Amino acid sequence: MDTKIFLELLCNNKGVSGYEHTLKDAIVSAFNEFTDDITVDKLGNIIALKKGSSDENNVKIMIAAHMDEIGLMVKDVEENGFIRFTNIGGFDPRTILGQEVIVHGKEDIFGVIGSKPPHLQEASEHDKAIKMEDMIIDIGYSKEKVNELVSIGDSITIRRTMANLQGTRIAAKALDDRAGIAAIYECVKELSKMKHEADVYFVSTVQEEVSMAGALVSSYKINPDIGIAVDVGFGTTPELSKSDSIELGKGPGITLGGNIHPTLRKRLTEIAGEYNIPFQMEISPGPTGTDARAMQITREGIPSLVLSIPLRYMHTSVEVVDMVDIKHTAKLLAFFIASISNENLEGLLCY
Repeated sequence: MDTKIFLELLCNNKGVSGYEHTLKDAIVSAFNEFTDDITVDKLGNIIALKKGSSDENNVKIMIAAHMDEIGLMVKDVEENGFIRFTNIGGFDPRTILGQEVIVHGKEDIFGVIGSKPPHLQEASEHDKAIKMEDMIIDIGYSKEKVNELVSIGDSITIRRTMANLQGTRIAAKALDDRAGIAAIYECVKELSKMKHEADVYFVSTVQEEVSMAGALVSSYKINPDIGIAVDVGFGTTPELSKSDSIELGKGPGITLGGNIHPTLRKRLTEIAGEYNIPFQMEISPGPTGTDARAMQITREGIPSLVLSIPLRYMHTSVEVVDMVDIKHTAKLLAFFIASISNENLEGLLCY
């Protein structure tokens, strides 16, 4: 399958943290063609193994990208049928007023997010962002009909389909981090044309946006020698400084910081230079906020890396990425994996 078509399939689907099971069939079907074994663990992580060329004692590399998206959840139904809701993950409430949504009840139900009109607001309210608890979802039904179809705890997603911008850029919801899923899918296709010693575990993780629980349990199960999180980084926009962001179209960000193994990071930059793959440096002085944080502190500790795909407007329904960056991320991963062997692993893990 073409990687962009795969990414569109994922982004147009639903899969809020804790409700990611709806993505399973698409991911398993895509990775099944290029891997040797696929399992789904008790939390719902999808683990696709591509075996290396050695017969035993292979290096184990885990590549993680999370498939969950931020979303909303039904918390109450008013007497007039309006739905009250809360957030799952870090939604900015300023971005959701006036949005079209899908309430995933007994069936998918279209609705809109509304609030008090500006004409009826007090003067003191005019310059304040409307709080999420003051918004409602209107699906047009009476309370009795809503209660037939909707239950407390049902998930809600923004109604959005992928849009093509100019050139190779796209806008969609859930590109954080289904762009990462697309990158590891492109990577496994690249690896199918290469020889590599390491056993590679491509993990589509759950619940990164709320707890990183998926990465915790899957990395504990796999116990890899190296863990790599493929996520998104803050794409440059006019109000962001260059030191706080990475530019679209100029390759993935290679993260520097305490969450990152320094010798492996150096190796990653060397590989990028050797194969003329563009990259940027991304600074993260503390925990990265990615699955690498969970991998790094699993068991006795796992040497970890982060590759960040530049993404604009993070945690909104119009996130933007460049497909070129996804391709470069995949190539860098594939060549890095192919460079790791039983013979050189110990030296790479030394400080």
